[in-house]
Amino acid sequence: QLQASGGGLVQAGGSLRLSCAASGRTFIAYGMGWFRQAPGKEREVVAAISWSGGSTYYADSVKGRFTVSRDNAKNTVYLQMNRLKPEDTAVYYCAASTRVDSDTYYRDSRYDYWGQGTLVTVSS
Repeated sequence: QLQASGGGLVQAGGSLRLSCAASGRTFIAYGMGWFRQAPGKEREVVAAISWSGGSTYYADSVKGRFTVSRDNAKNTVYLQMNRLKPEDTAVYYCAASTRVDSDTYYRDSRYDYWGQGTLVTVSS
C-alpha cells in the first residue's frame, strides 16, 4: 500500500528526491515518516510530516539538508535530499500512522504501514 521510489547511486554533495505513493487507501489523515537503515545499524527516523503538512520533524543529522513534503491530492509524500553524504547511505522506508504527533514522530513502533524501502547509495 506504500511504494517508495527514487533511490539510486549519487556522489557526495548530490541530490535525490524520494517518493512514497500510497495505494489501496487514502493516507490523507495519516502522519507520514521517513526512516532509514544502514548496514549493521538500527533503523532510525529521518523526517516526518503531519497529515496537513503543517508540522514536520527532522533528525539532527539531516536538518538543513533534507525536506519532507506531501501532496494529499496525489496521496504521495516526498523526501528531498540535498548535499548528500556517504553516511546517508541506507535503505529508506516510508511509513504511515494515525498515532504520531510532534512528540512521537521518531517512534517507529507507532507506525502501522510500511513501504518496501528504496536504496540510497552515496559515494565519496
